[in-house]
Amino acid sequence: MNYETVMGLEVHVELSTETKLFCACCAKFGAEANENICPACMGMPGMPAVINKKAVELGIAASLVTNSEITPCMTFDKKNYFYPDLPTGYQITQWFAPICKNGWIEIETSEGKRKITLKQIHIEEDAGKLVHDNRIGASLIDFNRTSVPLVEIVSNPDFRTAEEVVAYLEKLRLLLSFAGVSDCKMQEGSMRCDVNISVRKVGSTALGTRTEIKNMNSLKAIAAAITFESQRHINALETGSEVLVQETRRWDDNIGETFSMREKEAAADYRYFPDPEIMPIEIGDDWINDVRNSLPETSYDKYARLTQELGLSEYDSKIITGSKNLSDIFDGTMKYFDNPKEVVNWIIVELLSIAKGDNKGEDDVKIDCRKFAEIMELVDNKTINRNIAKKLLLLIWEDDIDPVLYVKENKLGMVSDTRLIEDTIQLVLKEQSNSVEQYKAGNDKLFNFLVGQVMKKLAGKADPKIVNSLLADAIKKDDM
Repeated sequence: MNYETVMGLEVHVELSTETKLFCACCAKFGAEANENICPACMGMPGMPAVINKKAVELGIAASLVTNSEITPCMTFDKKNYFYPDLPTGYQITQWFAPICKNGWIEIETSEGKRKITLKQIHIEEDAGKLVHDNRIGASLIDFNRTSVPLVEIVSNPDFRTAEEVVAYLEKLRLLLSFAGVSDCKMQEGSMRCDVNISVRKVGSTALGTRTEIKNMNSLKAIAAAITFESQRHINALETGSEVLVQETRRWDDNIGETFSMREKEAAADYRYFPDPEIMPIEIGDDWINDVRNSLPETSYDKYARLTQELGLSEYDSKIITGSKNLSDIFDGTMKYFDNPKEVVNWIIVELLSIAKGDNKGEDDVKIDCRKFAEIMELVDNKTINRNIAKKLLLLIWEDDIDPVLYVKENKLGMVSDTRLIEDTIQLVLKEQSNSVEQYKAGNDKLFNFLVGQVMKKLAGKADPKIVNSLLADAIKKDDM
C-alpha cells in the first residue's frame, strides 16, 4: 500500500481499409502467408510510397471520437531500426507532426468516472509477423501485415490500476469500431496494446524506472501482466533482489510472468527524419467536417435510443451496443421485422447461445438478417411455433437454409386443427394413465411431462399454449 503503479498505454489499431497504407495490396486478415505482398510493401528499391487517402480519413475519424486536436498539416517520417519482419530497415510513421494531439477519453470504473488524456495519435505502417516454428528450430516471416495502415494511440501516464486500463481499452474499442475506424478484434491482432509501467512511493511525483510490456492482445492477459509486473517492481525496490532497468518485456501467458526481450530504445536510437518521398498533407476544416458528418451513430447514442425511444431494458441495450457486430445484426434484422423487443430477445437468448456452442464470440457472429427476420415473422404469424423456429435458426447458422422454403418442403407448419390436438391429448391420457393419476395426486411437475408427450406425437408442430389449455381442460373433465 506504500506504492502506486503508474502506467501509460500505446494502443495499435489497424485501420479498416481495403488496401495497405502505401500500395494496392489487400489489407484484410486471414490470407495465406505472404499472399498479399508486392515490391512496394516489401521495400524494393525504386518503389515510392503512395498514401492511402482512406487511411487518413479514418485517422481523422479516430481523432474526432477521442476529442483530439487535429494537426492542420501532418507529415510522415522514417523510424529506423533493424528487425527481421521490417523489410526496409525502417518504419514509415509520424514523429514531428502527427495527425492529432491532446485528446481525452472518459472511462468509468468502480471508483467512478475520470478522464484519460492522450498525448497523440499518429498513423503508421504495420510490420510483418514472425512465426516461430519449433519443429524446424527457426522463425519464419509472414509479410502480409507489412504496411497495413494503423493508428497508434499514445496516452499520458494517467493509469493507476488494471481496472482502469481494461475500462479504457473497452471504451476505445467501442468508439473506434462504431465509427468504422477498425474492427478492433484483439484476437486477430487488429488491436494490440503496449503497457508502459513503473511504480513509485505514494505521494511522490517522480516517475520510477519504466518497463514496457509489448504486444498484448487480450484483456485478461493485460490485467494479469500488470499485476505481475507491478509486484516485480515493488519487490525489487523493497528487497533489492534485482536492479530495475528500462527495457521491453514480453508476457508469457502459460506461466504468468514477464520476460526481458531487449533494452528499451530511446527516441534518439530510432534516428527519426522526415520521409522525403511523402509530401505534407493539409487537413482543412472542410475535410474534417465531411468526415464528422459521415460518422455513424456512437454506441452511447444508440444505447440512449434503444432505452429511451424503443423501450428496451438497460441490460439488453448494453449487450447490443457492447458489440458493433451485434449492433449491426440488430439494425439489419429490424429492417425486415420491426419489433425491437422480439429482435433483441432472439439475438441475446437464441443466437448468442448457438454462437457460444460453436465457440464464437460476439464479434464473430454471422447471420443473414433477412432470414433471421423471416423466422420471427413465421412465429409471429403462428405459422410455426418457437421450438421449430429455434431448430430453423440452427439450420441457418450451419447450412444457411431458406427458412420459408424449408418449412413448406418439410411440412413444419403449425397444427391448428383443435380436434386433432384434442384426440391426441385423449390418446396420451390413456397411455400415461399412471402419470395422470400422480399429477392429480399433487405431483404438478408431471403436467409438463404430459404436454411434452402430446407435442411429441404432434411432431412438435402444435402451439404449446393451446396444448397446455386443452390438456388442462381434458384433465378437469376427466375428474368430473
